[in-house]
Amino acid sequence: MTESAPARPRVPRWVTTTLAVVFGLFFAYDAWEAVGNILGISWLVSDTDTAISVFGWIVLSIGVLIPIAVFLLAFRLGRTRDLLAQVLLYLTGLGVSAVVALDIVALFGAGSLLT
Repeated sequence: MTESAPARPRVPRWVTTTLAVVFGLFFAYDAWEAVGNILGISWLVSDTDTAISVFGWIVLSIGVLIPIAVFLLAFRLGRTRDLLAQVLLYLTGLGVSAVVALDIVALFGAGSLLT
């Protein structure tokens, strides 16, 4: 005789949606900061006789796309899990997004993104 595992209580859709919206705002703020970096470096470049290199545009674009991609991944992985797992996935995603943003600033800085 086989015993089946007890069914987990399903998280209501409105809770999952509310959680996604709240954490989505944090991820949107990270993406907005990356857009601010692009604008700041563009203004810095416009005051000098330099330009943003192709490598610089790629790095700055990755800075914008990472928070969006990490949010979508956390949402996709967490939508069928319990509430605690969803929160932990979003918090982990925010940490990954912050680390990538800091790595971009620390490793490349404004000087290596210019030609």
